[in-house]
Amino acid sequence: MGKFDGILICTDLDGTILRKDKSVSKENLDAVEYFKENGGRFTFVTGRMYFYSKETYDVIKPNAPIGCNNGGGIYDFEKGEYLWFETMDCEAGKAIMEMVDREMPGIGFNINTLHEALFCKDNDAMVRFRRLTGVENKTCDYRNLNESIGKIVFADLDGENIKALTKLVSEHPMAERVGLIHSERTLFEVLPKGLNKGTVAMKIAEILNIDKNKTIAIGDFDNDVSMLKAAKIGIAVSNASENAKKAADIITVSNEEHAIARVIYDIDNGIIEI
Repeated sequence: MGKFDGILICTDLDGTILRKDKSVSKENLDAVEYFKENGGRFTFVTGRMYFYSKETYDVIKPNAPIGCNNGGGIYDFEKGEYLWFETMDCEAGKAIMEMVDREMPGIGFNINTLHEALFCKDNDAMVRFRRLTGVENKTCDYRNLNESIGKIVFADLDGENIKALTKLVSEHPMAERVGLIHSERTLFEVLPKGLNKGTVAMKIAEILNIDKNKTIAIGDFDNDVSMLKAAKIGIAVSNASENAKKAADIITVSNEEHAIARVIYDIDNGIIEI
């Protein structure tokens, strides 16, 4: 019997286990290995699709399926398949893209299907997005898309434009048929209705037959709020948004200070009781 048997930790990636340079510290990696060796189950729940999470997966080496698409999917890299996935209302998604393309033509956006990202409108934020994720610049006319949509990502480097976009999309007649979330300051996403990171974290626990009372979630931004609330213990890093901090039970050190290691050793030392 390991000291962490039956405990599931779900962490966010960017701003949580990843540092500003997108690396994972040796301290965090060593702590994750220690946690797994002693019976714990460790994974990440991210806004990214699985196909641009593989490099990070290979570094962190979770011993559980990952949550992806901001709560829309669970992917098992060991099996090379989705264990669960939801797609969005395509009619609503296309109507929203058409409106944004018409009313705010400077906003960039892409569509994520089950297995690839398709870029519909480019701008500096989309160029940055591809540079950070390594995703190929595969273009698509959203009006001719016949595939199921996992999510739509809108991007602009100007936070004020994202605020204006949020208001515009939220007031669209079809907005009630989809989910809307900020995944970071420069990104605004349209998702399948009713899904979020909390949904997918609890589904992962169910798949692993882990008691919800043995779940821990760690995050830093507004799209992590549902996961922080759904887990038995929600932990925000000190660099988290105000909304994430308010949703958390505990605030730990920042992503630059090996936050995951701190959480694991705090569990080990009885500072965090679960």
